[in-house]
Amino acid sequence: MVREYSPQKHLPPLESGDRLTRPEFERRYAAAPHIKKAELIEGIVYVASPLRHEQHGKPHSRVITWLGVYQSLTPGVDLSVEPTVRLDLDNEPQPDVVLFIEPDAGGQTRLSRDGYIEGSPELIVEIAASSVAIDTGSKKQVYRRNGVLEYVIWQSYENKIEWFCLIDGDYRSLSPGTDGIIRSQVFPGLWLAVEALLNNQMVQVLEVVQAGLKSPEHNAFVQQLQK
Repeated sequence: MVREYSPQKHLPPLESGDRLTRPEFERRYAAAPHIKKAELIEGIVYVASPLRHEQHGKPHSRVITWLGVYQSLTPGVDLSVEPTVRLDLDNEPQPDVVLFIEPDAGGQTRLSRDGYIEGSPELIVEIAASSVAIDTGSKKQVYRRNGVLEYVIWQSYENKIEWFCLIDGDYRSLSPGTDGIIRSQVFPGLWLAVEALLNNQMVQVLEVVQAGLKSPEHNAFVQQLQK
């Protein structure tokens, strides 16, 4: 969350476990520039621990590489890394990665006057290491309830990926096809070679997403976004 200097030094510190309203959370966060990442989930504050390279930084970089290729060749779709997302009055997460359809192209989100994402991105990815209980528990329910259409969780300690799609108000798991590829239901042409990503075989990951970008369904999706 990008914050401006705040002279409100009398504010209590922002600490994990605090129960706050979203405006109070934002005030305390703005007054704590030493905190690099904090989230409000169901009215409870979670201040992130320092992030390890193997368990978080490395998988995070792989996801950004994969989604960045897709976004760069899909006009009308945007990508953001660790943005503040104002979902509702009790929830302001800072997801690891969000992929969303731009508002002018018919997406679910909008940008606030102060530059933050409001509403539910179509796809959210979380790298779950120390935060696995939150990412697979309360945060998953918050995303489901707010209409995040697809939710990807990479559990780094277990080295597994779960991809959920919102169908009839509930998250259902998307499984790889016989070719080992998961295909997004919301972003046509967004294909993922799951085992290749898990094993850092990024050449194969990029070959597969590039094949998806050449598919007829991706071409039709781009034309739809540009109408």
